[in-house]
Amino acid sequence: MSEQVRPKAPKSAAPKPAPEGERIAKVLSRAGVASRREAERMIEAGEVKVNGKVITSPALNVTAKDRITVRGEPLAAKQPARLWLYYKPEGLVTSASDEKGRDTVFDHLPEELPRVMSIGRLDLNSEGLLLLTNDGGLKRQLELPSTGWLRKYRVRIHGNPTDADFEPLRKGIEVEGERFQPMQVSLDRVQGANAWATVGLREGKNREIRRAMSAIGLTVNRLIRVSYGPFRLNDLQPGEVAEIKGRILREQLGFDPDGGEELELPEKPRGKPAPKRGTTAKPATRSAPAKPGKPGARLTRSAEEWLDAAEVRAIRAGKPAAGKTASARPASGKPRPSGADSGPRKTGGAPRPARDSAPPAGKPRPPRGKG
Repeated sequence: MSEQVRPKAPKSAAPKPAPEGERIAKVLSRAGVASRREAERMIEAGEVKVNGKVITSPALNVTAKDRITVRGEPLAAKQPARLWLYYKPEGLVTSASDEKGRDTVFDHLPEELPRVMSIGRLDLNSEGLLLLTNDGGLKRQLELPSTGWLRKYRVRIHGNPTDADFEPLRKGIEVEGERFQPMQVSLDRVQGANAWATVGLREGKNREIRRAMSAIGLTVNRLIRVSYGPFRLNDLQPGEVAEIKGRILREQLGFDPDGGEELELPEKPRGKPAPKRGTTAKPATRSAPAKPGKPGARLTRSAEEWLDAAEVRAIRAGKPAAGKTASARPASGKPRPSGADSGPRKTGGAPRPARDSAPPAGKPRPPRGKG
């Protein structure tokens, strides 16, 4: 009886080496030409050349050796990723151009800024913090739903609502067939015919706060975004810009400004390790001291106004929440705002017009010079 010869198993094919370089649309986006989707449309329209040849498909990898031109202009050299805080005034559209001819945010930015893109949006009638960047990769990273950053708003409402009126928003509400996630809402104070509330949300649907308030019978007549994740509006005036330093992007966001790639950061310890015997504990350089008002405080009063009580206590205790940015105290001893650039350079803007402000709830400030 002859033995049956088993067929030999086919040899597994060797894995193909990963192609060199990066996708052309990604390179254009990081160079600040356009968003990745817009770059793909430009490629399909024949507006991009690589090494003198028109390309019509974004399925192409390029390296630093390739010569790229967009609409006849050579692609600018790659710049480090940069991030700015911008106080968007009311009445400006957050888009590169507007079909109705209205003024846009980009029409009013300081001339010294390079070409930038907005991270997220604020509608025409809203004002406050808007993040700007020159890097498409950073824009995409900060806009990802998985980031889940909390955005806080100061909201002025016409009428005299009670805290119980906001309960539907805290549980999540459906408006015109669209489901809104639960919001953090606190009633700060009632002032005449209006009331001020602080609203926090983690998604950015179109006119979400206004529509949600309208669904429970309330009308929003002013809306100011005061924070976006760890970044805060602080003392910026309408139209002003302050740049965030590269080390903040690296340490707080896990983003390499020079390479444009996400970094893997070590997990932060939950508590402060006890110093070894025979050694002296070094003073913390990125945490807040115990009490405000004393030399070395990291929180300004304006920063405390927009923080809730739990956040203030955590920062004063030297345990800032994950993602919060606390800048080191300068040599002069003057406190710097938490969450902003440790040395922001404000540019642009005009004197703030007199109008209603959002006085924070809480005890009145003591006069200067008194304890």
